[in-house]
Amino acid sequence: MCVATPAHAAGYRYWSFWQQDGGKWSYATQGPATARPGDGDTVGFRYAVSEDSRNAVRPRGTSDFATICAHTPAREGSKRVAVVIDFGTAADAADGGTPPPIRTVCAQVRGSASAADALAAVAKPLRYDSAAVLCAIAGYPASGCAEAVADGDRGHARGKGSAAADDGGDSGPSAGLLAGATTVLALGGAAIWQARRRRT
Repeated sequence: MCVATPAHAAGYRYWSFWQQDGGKWSYATQGPATARPGDGDTVGFRYAVSEDSRNAVRPRGTSDFATICAHTPAREGSKRVAVVIDFGTAADAADGGTPPPIRTVCAQVRGSASAADALAAVAKPLRYDSAAVLCAIAGYPASGCAEAVADGDRGHARGKGSAAADDGGDSGPSAGLLAGATTVLALGGAAIWQARRRRT
């Protein structure tokens, strides 16, 4: 069963989840609760307005594991995960809010820890909704969770930061994002769409 998106919706304002490889960001294929980064990995979280995973906005900056964890020595029984938290721009914020600056931090966590565990170790308070969707990191935003954004209210225009350039196709949300929990979970951070399905 498909879920209809709100009329004139340009996307959702939410936290997306990313993994870095060779200095390049890629949209995570799992959610942070199930992704298990290894020692030396870098994960990122970006708050922005995005239509779907294809057009999601990457974390900014060039920091990598070597830079972020340079002063955190390895410790037996634990792993180091570099975490990049990009709170987005003023255009991404709701109601004229002011996002905090980008934060980079080295999480030292147990070897079996998930990306969500690493985030919780360095960026409390986290806020989740009843469907376990990540709503806030380090208390930002103070309210709301994965709200639909209408075309006229969308401050962030798709462009240089998007995961892929416009290929001329339909700019609306992909059918895969709207149709079923299995596909949604495979899209990692786009699990917000699953929450919207449960509420319908």
